[in-house]
Amino acid sequence: MKKHIPNTITCLNLISGCIATYWAFQGDYEMALLFIIIGAVFDFFDGMSARLLHVSSPIGKELDSLADCITFGFAPSAIVFSYMASIHAGIRCLSPLELPFLVLVGQAGTAVIAFVMAAFSALRLAKFNLDERQTMGFIGLPTPANALFWGSIIVGSGEWSHLPMVIGVGVPVSCYLLVSEIPMFALKFKTWGWKGNEVKYLFLLTSIPLLLLFGISGLAAVIAWYLILSIITFFLHPHN
Repeated sequence: MKKHIPNTITCLNLISGCIATYWAFQGDYEMALLFIIIGAVFDFFDGMSARLLHVSSPIGKELDSLADCITFGFAPSAIVFSYMASIHAGIRCLSPLELPFLVLVGQAGTAVIAFVMAAFSALRLAKFNLDERQTMGFIGLPTPANALFWGSIIVGSGEWSHLPMVIGVGVPVSCYLLVSEIPMFALKFKTWGWKGNEVKYLFLLTSIPLLLLFGISGLAAVIAWYLILSIITFFLHPHN
C-alpha cells in the first residue's frame, strides 16, 4: 500500500496543475496561482514521502516530470497567454507606449511567447532526469520557481501598463535560464547547522521581509533574489 503514496501525491500535483490551467483560461489568475502553489506543495512532499518510505521507482520519477510539466510548465504559460489575450481583446487598458509592442508582436506572437515557455520547461525537466549532477542543487532555473515568478508577477501587477513588455522580454530570458548551465542551490539540508548552509539560511531569512513588504508580488521578488544569490554564490565559489 505504501508504495502508492508518493505516486498518489504526484497525481495530486498534476490535478492541481490542470485546475490551475482551467482558472488561467477563465481569467482568474489568483486561483490559477493558488493551485500552482498547491501543486508545488504536493511536489515537495511526493519526493519526501518516497525517500521516507523507501519506495522510489522509475515510474515515480517519470510521473513526477509529467506532473511538473503541467503544473509548472503549461499552467504558467496559460496564465501568460490568457493575460496577453485579454489585452488584445480590449479587456485590459494599455498605455500608448505598449501599443506598438502589441501591434508588432500580434496575437499569434503572444501565443508563441507564452507557450514556448511550456516547451522549455519540458526540456528542462527532461535534462534534469538525465543529469546526475543535480542531487543537492540545480543546474538551471527550477520549473516551480519559474512558474511562481510569472504567476505572482501577473497577479500582483494589477493594471501595471508595462507588464506586456516585461513579459515579451522576460519570457525568453526565463526560457534561457531554464536550460542554462548556471548552478543554483536547492533547499536541501544534510545537517541543520549554520556551517555549510549559510546561503540557504540567508535566502530564507531575507525572503520573509520581501513577502511581507510586497505581498503576492513578493513571490516574484523572492524568485529574482534566489536567482541573483545563486549566481553570486557560483562566482564566489565556482567549484562548490
